[in-house]
Amino acid sequence: MAEAGRLAGTLAGPEWILALRQTAARGRRGRAWVTPDGNFSATLVMMPREAPGVVALRSFVASLALFDALVAVTGRAEGLSLKWPNDVLLNGGKLAGILLESLGPRRGTTHLAIGVGVNLAAAPGADEVEPGALRPVSLVSETGAAVAPEALLEALAAAYARHEAAFVTYGFGPVREAWLARAARLGETVAARTGRSEVTGTFETVDDTGNLVLKTAKTRQAIPAADVFF
Repeated sequence: MAEAGRLAGTLAGPEWILALRQTAARGRRGRAWVTPDGNFSATLVMMPREAPGVVALRSFVASLALFDALVAVTGRAEGLSLKWPNDVLLNGGKLAGILLESLGPRRGTTHLAIGVGVNLAAAPGADEVEPGALRPVSLVSETGAAVAPEALLEALAAAYARHEAAFVTYGFGPVREAWLARAARLGETVAARTGRSEVTGTFETVDDTGNLVLKTAKTRQAIPAADVFF
């Protein structure tokens, strides 16, 4: 992501950046993150033209693309699911995360960086994630599939290009439907936590602006940003 910020102003079009090693990895909300050798860390830098709310929906585009890429490199979809807003699960554990950042104006254009991290070869220990978070898992430990970062990038770049074209052409509707078809815990009780509050309810849907919709005992609540716990 840091390299994306450095290069953004020099790029003429979308660009993927693959890091084989990171010394300052980070996750959502600036959390520190460990990236062992053999895992996947890549960022797509692009220059979207839409309003910020539409640009943010690319987290769903990216997670669909990553789902398809993982199927392509392993030959299996069993056990894979998508967790709102931007994680990929395997056999109920966290396999991958996606992070979107606006890089701000570069030569008059705001760039978007879509960071993708996948535990291909190794996963953090349970003591390295916050209490109540899903257990981290790796692709090789859960499936036996040893996939090189370069091979996953090839599959991911192709899948993302396909989903991006559909998103630009047809809008969020088809992306939303495809995402919901792969959603983890749809129809079940989940908790959505922000820094100041927690809402528990039935995961009913994702609305047409990407909000998580929970049905509580008293109302239906649309949540734009939170960490979800099962």
